[in-house]
Parts: sequence; C-alpha cells; structure tokens
Amino acid sequence: MALVVPFESEILPSPMVRPADATDPSAAAVADALGERAVSLGRALDLLRARPTVLTEMASVLIAALRHGGKVLVAGNGGSAAEAQHFATELVGRFKRERDPFAVLALTADSAVLTAVANDYGFAEVFARQVRALGRPGDVLIAFSTSGESENIVRAAVAARERGLTTIAVTGGQPSRLERAADLTVRAPSSDTPLVQEIHVVLLHLLCDLVESALANHRGEPPAHLGNAWTNGRQVDTWLAHGPPR
Repeated sequence: MALVVPFESEILPSPMVRPADATDPSAAAVADALGERAVSLGRALDLLRARPTVLTEMASVLIAALRHGGKVLVAGNGGSAAEAQHFATELVGRFKRERDPFAVLALTADSAVLTAVANDYGFAEVFARQVRALGRPGDVLIAFSTSGESENIVRAAVAARERGLTTIAVTGGQPSRLERAADLTVRAPSSDTPLVQEIHVVLLHLLCDLVESALANHRGEPPAHLGNAWTNGRQVDTWLAHGPPR
C-alpha cells in the first residue's frame, strides 16, 4: 500500500528553519499574495472553460499533424521562449505516458542559428527563416507571445502561412497582429504579463496531455476517456477545472 503524505507535512520547514509566526507581517504578505494569485488564476481559467472549442481544435490540429508524419515548430521570446522549449521537451521526452517521441522542435534553442540569422538578417527574421527552412505543408507552428505584437513572431506566422503550415497562437488578452496572422488563437484572459505566462503553462500542459493521450494509446481514434467530449469541448472544460483524467 502506498504511503500518502498529508499535504501539510510536505510544506513544513526544515528543523533548522524557525517557523514563521502567524502574526509576522512578511508571512501575512506572502499568504495574501498567494490568495490573490489563486483568485486571479481561477478567474482566468473559468473564462477559458466557458469557451473550450478553440483548445479542442488546437489539439486536433496537433494530433493530425503528428499522426501523419508532420512536425511541430514552436517559438517565443523571453519567458515565451522558455514556454516554447517547455512544450517541445514534454513531447520529445515524456509528459505522463511512455510512448514514442513526437517531432516537436523549439526554434529558440539553437544559439548558433539564432545569432547567425540575427547578425545577417536582423532579429526580426530569427524565427521566420527557420520556419522557411524546416516547415513543410501539414506541419504546425505554435507561437507564444504575451503581447501578440513581437515582430519576429508575427513574421514567423506569415512565413508559416506562405509555407502551408497551420499556425496556433497563444497570446495575452488583447487582439493582436499575431492573432490576425494565425489560423487558431487562444488568448489568456488577462493584461498582467506574469499571469498570462502562468496561464500559458496551464494551456501548454493541457495540449500536451490531450496530444499524448490521443497518440500514445489510440491510433486513429480519440482516447477512450474523452468519448464524445472530444468534439464538443467538455474534456477541455473538465481538464481546466480538475486537471487531467486519472
């Protein structure tokens, strides 16, 4: 029988660290900040749960591309570059299930290519040129951008369209040039950049879980636990509310 450690035990401080007094102003400030974050993040996820269709469509596009031998290219700047590499890592490596690796490539990871293209063509071309080099019809570009206005990301989406790729944009709460250049866009419903990035991590984990679940065990068929919910978005709604199915 597995030993389950109560949650409270997991966050007890080391014996060498004096526990904070409940009346300590700094401890109260941390508790208040965590509470405010929980409310803000919960409110944003509730808004996404109300319109899950676009996330279902994104997952379907990714599944179709990978199932038919295509690849997924991922790009972003700064924190969004970290999200691009995070997404690629989960699908080239493993998210939750043992299975074959998927063809997912972060365009942010090759410093020699990035600096060569930036030096010769300008930083605005660092992703677009890679899309032209690597992208093929039927592939997918995922573009992370909190603003949706980063010139190099917009140009990458334009290059993807020229090459016959499907572009998925993951942005902040405002309409943007990236959204106009993309085929599918999900906006994190916030204007606060750190919160937008936190929502992006939730969304990338959701997409990883749906893709992996579909391709790891069910060739050509939706995962058994999705059933008809795969087509009407209830699976996405359930995931956002409670996490992935067990």
